[in-house]
Amino acid sequence: MGQKIWIIGSSTGIGRELALQYAEEGKEVVISARSADTLAEVAGIHPDRMRAVPIDVTDTASIRAAVETLYRDGAGPDIVILGAGAYQPMSVDHFSSEKAAKIMEVNYLGVVRVIEQVLPHFKKAGAGHFVAIASVAGYQGLPLALAYGPSKAALINLSEALRTELSGSNILIQVVNPGFVKTPLTEGNKFPMPFLMEADDAARRIRKGIDGKAFEIAFPRRFAFILKFIRMLPYALSIPLIRKGTNQ
Repeated sequence: MGQKIWIIGSSTGIGRELALQYAEEGKEVVISARSADTLAEVAGIHPDRMRAVPIDVTDTASIRAAVETLYRDGAGPDIVILGAGAYQPMSVDHFSSEKAAKIMEVNYLGVVRVIEQVLPHFKKAGAGHFVAIASVAGYQGLPLALAYGPSKAALINLSEALRTELSGSNILIQVVNPGFVKTPLTEGNKFPMPFLMEADDAARRIRKGIDGKAFEIAFPRRFAFILKFIRMLPYALSIPLIRKGTNQ
């Protein structure tokens, strides 16, 4: 039987491109997001290989129902790509616990909820593969990312912990840390986005990384390296560098 891939957050952006590319390869793809209409449009591009299952990652009951449906129909996934995302620039002048909570609900707790429902099935099968879409913004505290950055840092930390606990099993977890990608989430940014890439290019890099099975898939490499290097510096050096690099 062919490989079955469940892509959550696949109505637009990177998730949509991943779904289309995998379907073009002949993979069986389940696509999920909140918008049933948008999902139906995407699934209609390759109706023989794509199936739309709307879910809301902030609602455990919605996720549980989707998982039960997939496994009951024999469409239990081999790979689950956790790509649902929320983003809104936030500065100290517009600091909001309400907005931060909404972003955390999707970007971090949404992933936790999906893993909670799928992991028992992977354990029962003795195999499985999670791919969490985080961000290089999770490496380092950055201006205007007072909500988004911490949500992705939490996701990276979770992925590291799961990788450690699941080591030695046939359940694999990978974390994807992209830089700036041209998607509906980033199109409203009013600041320069270095190394900006198209969503289809990002999807190709992710697919290559998934095939390679390394824990982290980070790109563009130069941008990721710069942020990782800055993270290693003492705060007395790293914070001024970040301020200078972001024109703060």
